[in-house]
Amino acid sequence: MNNIKTVTFIAILTLFISCLNNSYAGEYELNTDTDRDIRKEYKAFKDHHLKDIHSFKFFKYKKDDKTIYVSFPLPIIIYCQGNLDVFMSSKFYNSKNKRVEHKIDDRVYKIDYHEHIIARNTLGEPLSIVDLSITKNVVFILLAFFIMFFVFGKMAKSYKSNPIPRGIGRFLEPIVLYIRDDIARPNIGEKHYKRYMSFLLTVFFFIWFVNLFGLTPLGSNVTNSIAVTASLAILTYLITTFTANKNYWGHIFWMPGVPTPMKIILAPIELLGTIIKPFSLMIRLYANMTAGHVVLMSILGLIFIFQNWLGGTLSFGLAFALALLELLVCALQAYIFTMLSALYFGAAVEEHHHEEH
Repeated sequence: MNNIKTVTFIAILTLFISCLNNSYAGEYELNTDTDRDIRKEYKAFKDHHLKDIHSFKFFKYKKDDKTIYVSFPLPIIIYCQGNLDVFMSSKFYNSKNKRVEHKIDDRVYKIDYHEHIIARNTLGEPLSIVDLSITKNVVFILLAFFIMFFVFGKMAKSYKSNPIPRGIGRFLEPIVLYIRDDIARPNIGEKHYKRYMSFLLTVFFFIWFVNLFGLTPLGSNVTNSIAVTASLAILTYLITTFTANKNYWGHIFWMPGVPTPMKIILAPIELLGTIIKPFSLMIRLYANMTAGHVVLMSILGLIFIFQNWLGGTLSFGLAFALALLELLVCALQAYIFTMLSALYFGAAVEEHHHEEH
């Protein structure tokens, strides 16, 4: 497990350094009309928070009757026709912040309004690409990994010299003990729980941290991406599948105590159930976090709709209360995912003893 963490850390560090080599903060201009609809600006803000985009938008200010947007472009990494093209996302915008195409040799790249990168040749024929670009979600995933490696690495060193936790360890140790004593041990069993503790701790703190990042002004709702939640669910499925004992598979393909015709009928249903379980993990985390952010953004939108002190104040107060509730939801969703994963692991290693009559 330590080797896997080391390889993961090196891969993430390499990827992050490649981003820093090309990063800079740029300015984009956008001519503004006095009669611009403020609701359209809010929609752009909402999409910026909910979508996985290729830049960070910090703030804007006016200069000479123009609105200057200060943003932080992220690296675009595309493999196309045997070529690895690396450039900044600012190449997709001109000085007026309008979307433009970026040409490299005979390859023309364009980013659409769904933040998808499209490629074609100079003749207009579409090209297939492998998109390895760094997006906001990727940045916060890397940030979560670095924080976890730093914090828990420091905790491990402190325990070598003093068994009493210090600093942030005083806050995190009760959480670690709770996951061990109230999630892993009861659901997996005293005999097998240690094998799964690394994964359970990692997945809990990872989901918790990225969910908290999503509540910050510049944050991205990482678990709003179905690809992220699917990856976590697939990991749970693979660990469950490859660590399951013969009793687990015996209860799926040839259940004891059931008539033979029913065994044949129930076997495919039980096998399908092993796939439905991680699918429910994926959808539950994705849907709950997405719904919470959509509701929060919608309530904030009421401020722009009412445009008066009473409606704005009430909307802000409700949004503030909901944001506090989202802090609880961030930890709750991490807990639910970890608890269900532990239940699946426990079912995979449970030892059954059947008496013959």
